[in-house]
Amino acid sequence: MSIKQALRFVVVGGAATTVHYVAAVVFVSAGLLTARLANVAGFLCAFSVSFLGQWKWTFGASRAPLRRALPAYFTVAVTSFLLNVLLFELLLRFTPLPYYVSLAIVLAAVTFVTFLASRLWAFRPMTGS
Repeated sequence: MSIKQALRFVVVGGAATTVHYVAAVVFVSAGLLTARLANVAGFLCAFSVSFLGQWKWTFGASRAPLRRALPAYFTVAVTSFLLNVLLFELLLRFTPLPYYVSLAIVLAAVTFVTFLASRLWAFRPMTGS
């Protein structure tokens, strides 16, 4: 792993996380969704930002074909999101933290797992011909 790749992952992930977080908070603040549903909506809003940024910029040198990278990354993202949902639910139920603090903690915690799965599987370099 290069420092450049890790920094790019953080930048793209930060942009996607910002979209996720802001969307969720807006949905809750506007009274449109509960915190749990807003978390799902935030994830869906952020997915395209995350995939396109990671595929084209962070892991672009791997030249992973779209037909392989998109479903693999979607699997990584959904798995990461399920971990997100589980951790978010645990924090909501068992801590006095407000939802927005809990969500920030969860989003930060899941980032490392997502990077490894993205690098080692979803955007793994092309091998052979």
